[in-house]
Amino acid sequence: MKSVQRAAITAVSHYVPEDIYPNTWFESKIETSDEWIRSRTGIIERRFAPQDMATSHMIVRASERMFADFSIDKSTIDCVVVATVTPDYVFPSTAAIVQNALGLKAWGFDLSAACSGFVFALETARRMVESGGARRVLVCGADKMSSIINFEDRATCVLFGDGAGVVLVESIEDDTVGILDAFMGMDGSGCDSLRMEAGGSRHPASHETVEKKMHYAYQDGKTVFKSAVVQMADAAYQIMSRNNLTGDDVRWLVPHQANLRIIDATAERMGLSPEKVMINIEKYGNTTAGTIPICLSEWHAKGQLDYGDTVVLACFGGGYTWGSMLLKWAIKRT
Repeated sequence: MKSVQRAAITAVSHYVPEDIYPNTWFESKIETSDEWIRSRTGIIERRFAPQDMATSHMIVRASERMFADFSIDKSTIDCVVVATVTPDYVFPSTAAIVQNALGLKAWGFDLSAACSGFVFALETARRMVESGGARRVLVCGADKMSSIINFEDRATCVLFGDGAGVVLVESIEDDTVGILDAFMGMDGSGCDSLRMEAGGSRHPASHETVEKKMHYAYQDGKTVFKSAVVQMADAAYQIMSRNNLTGDDVRWLVPHQANLRIIDATAERMGLSPEKVMINIEKYGNTTAGTIPICLSEWHAKGQLDYGDTVVLACFGGGYTWGSMLLKWAIKRT
């Protein structure tokens, strides 16, 4: 019987739009202030894509950069998984659009798990590679949140940004690195607290749904915050506990970038000092499925990720969904 080789992230990149929107941009539009946003979220600015740039465009730019930086032969990629809640269309899948734009000979699909999407997609790719169902999988986490945000709603509009992160997942012969374990969860009772109500089969688009602003993201902030603090921290703790790890064993926590207070609570539960936590929420806000891969890409580019580093990913999103992943970094510094 052929031995199973461990799946690993072997390449990474990201793309964020050029246009920067600081907190002060919102002050003339809604009742808020730079100080209010910073103190409650940790966000200072975010990026919004222009109207003619879709989610697929950001993924394609990130992917092309990754192919060039890592000298990847596109013909060896045989699956594309796109985690997003802002697909270009209801159908065809954004994965299909990305495949065509990049000239890949691959199959693929979209995955919807909101802010947990990238980790869910990464676990899916891992299982495909380790089972022999795919050789190399392009995993994409991307959202154009500005396309579904009501800029009159203070509860949501200051929180989100646009961006894309991509990784390549494939098997690796060195069994000391790669994806080691994952922990996933979901609780559908949270659906009413974080959702986009219209646009699906339950409430198809109509004059009424548009007038009622049902095509925008809705969030019951206090309820979501309470659940996120508990579930994301618990997921990270679970992955450490079942792998007999302490805070001293972890080099990096890569948390979903939704709120600085949630990030701090997760790090505290894990027993991690602040210098072990990847944080870029101040620059980009919450890019939903894009936050974790953008962090990984930035820290790799800065030379702050070493081969063999113990890394924990942690997320929480609509659904409710949550998860964590334990991996040993498998990309060497250049």
